[in-house]
Amino acid sequence: MKDSTILIADDEKEIADLVALHLEKEGYRTLTAQSGPEALRLIHSQPVDLVILDIMMPGMDGYEVTRQIREQHRMPIIFLSAKTSDLDKITGLVIGADDYMTKPFNPMELVARVNAQIRRSTQLNQAPEDKRPNVLEAGGLSIDPEQREVKVYGRVVELTPKEFDILYLLAGHPKKVFSAENIFRHVWDDDYFESGNTVMVHIRTLRRKLGEDAEKNKWIKTVWGVGYAFNA
Repeated sequence: MKDSTILIADDEKEIADLVALHLEKEGYRTLTAQSGPEALRLIHSQPVDLVILDIMMPGMDGYEVTRQIREQHRMPIIFLSAKTSDLDKITGLVIGADDYMTKPFNPMELVARVNAQIRRSTQLNQAPEDKRPNVLEAGGLSIDPEQREVKVYGRVVELTPKEFDILYLLAGHPKKVFSAENIFRHVWDDDYFESGNTVMVHIRTLRRKLGEDAEKNKWIKTVWGVGYAFNA
């Protein structure tokens, strides 16, 4: 795990150097970028296992960098930003980030979050070849966990990694009710955020992408006061 390469994209060189110092003490290899375009060039030119990304950067903000990364890559992304509003956090998570920390920050907490994301990513990518998980199908919905591909009546639906993980978790346990906190722990493998609000936003976006009418709850059923379940 500690052979992983971490890209730190922040236009404040002092912060990037501080983060790099702590990660290198943990055994990680680090790269730094001071703009959005520079971060993308590094990602496209060599293997990167995780990205720590500021939002306000010259040339291209962190939101757009994330959108472009998600077009081709699935490595974890952690936002590290001075933007502290709930809207900023939710926007970052919805467009594809896996975690969000605000400045000022505790470097050791950031290292802990990096460790958690790298550990989860490694586990997902090391599934045994002879244990290929089956494609889940339900009423026109098809979920392929190996290809991480979702189709609705044959149409491919583009989901963020977290949206896919939520859907696969629910669909893999039909009729079982998961609270927002349980979903957050399973998918994010963490207890840092206000999990209920984060999960609610992801469920809402997931339903929209699947073409559901929220009131009918075709696939994802809301169990009021409890949580969510997959309506097989």
